[in-house]
Amino acid sequence: MSTTTVRHPAVAGRFYPREPEILREEVASYLSRTESTKQDCIRALGCIAPHAGYMYSGHVAGAVFSRIEVPARCILLCPNHTGMGRMLAVMSEGEWETPLGNIPIDTALAEDLKQRFPALQEDSAAHRGEHAAEVELPFLLLRQPHLTFVPIALGTGQFDPLQQLGEAIADMIAARKEDVLIVASSDMNHYESDAVTRVKDHRAIERILSLDPRGLYDVVTQQDISMCGFGPAIAMLTAARSLGAKSAELVKYATSGDVSGDRDMVVGYAGIVVR
Repeated sequence: MSTTTVRHPAVAGRFYPREPEILREEVASYLSRTESTKQDCIRALGCIAPHAGYMYSGHVAGAVFSRIEVPARCILLCPNHTGMGRMLAVMSEGEWETPLGNIPIDTALAEDLKQRFPALQEDSAAHRGEHAAEVELPFLLLRQPHLTFVPIALGTGQFDPLQQLGEAIADMIAARKEDVLIVASSDMNHYESDAVTRVKDHRAIERILSLDPRGLYDVVTQQDISMCGFGPAIAMLTAARSLGAKSAELVKYATSGDVSGDRDMVVGYAGIVVR
């Protein structure tokens, strides 16, 4: 008799509420803050959404996920903040527990992707304590109750494997007759002044809006921009371009200083939709 692998929440009660009713109400409030209606929602190939505590970045994530249609299948790319596990780590089986219910891993998608990109290795350790994918799930689940997803944690800062992963994701999606959303979880520049962070962030955002993964890599690495999820963003942009992306839209930008009032040391948050 087989038992299902369940990945338990690592940051419930810290980054977002643990109580289901309070969490549902809070996420719904972030999703409803925009002027978008269901008719305004667009079919997106990919997006970038922040992953800080909801009090700081939830309004930016909500702006992203209320702007797009969320299909039943998603690839969820995140950085590896903990340093645990493999550099290119996927989970292919089981479920992720959230306060709003368990979300199944899309085993068929994950296995297909591993076949196309063998450097992607099965590894739950990289995901166990990592918050960056987890905090996106309540937003995705409220927008798509039938969600299944593939969690991938990226601990490498090298361009080539990120590009190769993006190409493999694009090949996999192109071979299917259904929509698969690619979500890149990332905050922007960390722990500098608000003024410096905004300048640095908009250099990176400019490359993203130009659908330029190599340009994003170069500006982040050469200009000391501490964008934690530049790897997921590069893989997502590479895949989206291969799938025919025509444009990217900055849905919302903010810094933690907008909420805390502390402008001396902030983190930047960008919400971007690629289609």
